[in-house]
Amino acid sequence: MTATSPQGRTEMLRPDGSPVRVLVVDDEAALSELLSMALRYEGWEVRSAGDGAGAVRSARDFRPDAVVLDVMLPDMDGLAVLGRLRRELPEVPVLFLTARDAVEDRIAGLTAGGDDYVTKPFSLEEVVARLRGLIRRSGAATVRSESLLAVGDLTLDEDSHEVSRGGASIHLTATEFELLRFLMRNPRRVLSKAQILDRVWSYDFGGQANVVELYVSYLRKKIDAGRPPMIHTRRGAGYLIKPGE
Repeated sequence: MTATSPQGRTEMLRPDGSPVRVLVVDDEAALSELLSMALRYEGWEVRSAGDGAGAVRSARDFRPDAVVLDVMLPDMDGLAVLGRLRRELPEVPVLFLTARDAVEDRIAGLTAGGDDYVTKPFSLEEVVARLRGLIRRSGAATVRSESLLAVGDLTLDEDSHEVSRGGASIHLTATEFELLRFLMRNPRRVLSKAQILDRVWSYDFGGQANVVELYVSYLRKKIDAGRPPMIHTRRGAGYLIKPGE
């Protein structure tokens, strides 16, 4: 699975290859929407809530990797919301937003279990940077460069030609690597034998389909052996790769 991101930006993905999830809790609708747009621009999945009760319900359903939480909410303060969130998700990192800048308010938030603190007005870039740091330190997601393709727990580095699944290194021949790279650049998309021949072997389809079948079988032995299968055949259509079930 390749996550989309603006050119040149490193990406953060959950261990299963899906986008990072962030819950934004703020009763100012315009600010909440602005924050959500900035986070979606990072390629993250975002949900928002306008009060404490909604935040707890959303966290229970959404299971976010991080929470942006306003201290001042209409139904309860952010510290009370934090307590309830921690009962649902003990490890989720929480970034407090507040108009207050007094030292004692910062200490209260951090003492209550918050992980970081941003004072309004703030820059969107600062919030994103703080969240990236919190998520990375929590281990909820990993950062990958543009050269790294990921589908589920399978990774392929286009620069170093290193391939691994579930942290275990996998050795591929040059042709196997090119075939896997083509599949991983097109996750969940069925690729025909003709497309694969043209891209990997650089010649048009013409009676050589058996070479595709042969190399797909080689890949399966190395990628899928003893694990949930990721490479699938669509009879009469071609092959695709997707995270193992």
